[in-house]
Amino acid sequence: MHGVFSFQQSCVHKIGYGRFGLPGKGVLFQNSVMEEIVVPASGKSLLSVEAFKRLSEVPPEVEWFANIQNPNTRDGYRRDIAQFMEFLGIKAPNQFREVGRAHVIAWRKTLETRKLSAATIRRKLSAVSSLFAYLCERNSVANNPGVGVARPKEGANEGKTPALSDDQARALLKAPSTLTWQGKRDRAMLAVLLYHGLRATELCLLKIKDYAERRGVRTLCIHGKGGKLRYIPVHPKAVAAIGDYLEVSGQAANEDSPLFIPSPERTTRNKPMLRQRVRELIVRYAKGGLEMPRGTARPHALRATAATNALEHGADIAKVQDWLGHANPATTRLYDKRKSRPEDSPTFRVIY
Repeated sequence: MHGVFSFQQSCVHKIGYGRFGLPGKGVLFQNSVMEEIVVPASGKSLLSVEAFKRLSEVPPEVEWFANIQNPNTRDGYRRDIAQFMEFLGIKAPNQFREVGRAHVIAWRKTLETRKLSAATIRRKLSAVSSLFAYLCERNSVANNPGVGVARPKEGANEGKTPALSDDQARALLKAPSTLTWQGKRDRAMLAVLLYHGLRATELCLLKIKDYAERRGVRTLCIHGKGGKLRYIPVHPKAVAAIGDYLEVSGQAANEDSPLFIPSPERTTRNKPMLRQRVRELIVRYAKGGLEMPRGTARPHALRATAATNALEHGADIAKVQDWLGHANPATTRLYDKRKSRPEDSPTFRVIY
């Protein structure tokens, strides 16, 4: 393992890496700065001898981090690894070779005392295991100390993201105005979230060209986690809402334009919506007289609502897994509340 690179700040520019550091703390990986590849009109890459040499010296830790394509995952893993390093006091690359399973278990117990959710602890342990798995492949460490460390069960997170009732979902869909540009955009975005179970990031990444016909059916091309694409037929009510919005948005002719934009001003027509902005508008509509339980005024609650609704109305759970873009079927089963519907409880069959 060479040099030092800190996960405290990710700064990948094109194919180059900026320098990273943990302010006020020991710095772990300080990588070589990768020169930018110049691609001429011929399409062939031209590398100087110095650039080639510097690319060959990129540490495996940096390669692992750069290979995480999803920016949200990369940001989460950056924090997770930084916390793991701080917990163990790692300040030099060779200290990774000394990390054993007992160290990872000790960190897990510390996370549990912080009352973190099961999903958060699983992600943090996954980040550590993923890093060490890559270092093992590169023969930088002898083994992966994350293997065999017990993680909280998937079911431990059941109920953490409450779903809306059908009445609440209908009320939220009708909350935005039908008379303004913003209202029509918000109706279309809420329809995409509630009828298709998209993640907020997936919604923000949609472009005009991702909303097209496939086999005669309006379809969304979703850019999911890990760079995976999935194609979802658009619900008729969402088609109507998107159509109303596109009529007034003014950017439908530009297929590379974001499907949803923050404003109709010319200066922002090529800028996508931000995740935080999507969450804010959901909160605003929820506060506008809707009786929504605490925790439901956020994008992931709308995703849980769509999944729960589809399952309750007979959708096949394997198809719902593909629909949501879940890699693990156990994650999809968290939304399957068919066996826990209170109205189906034997309690209400007791008669004296």
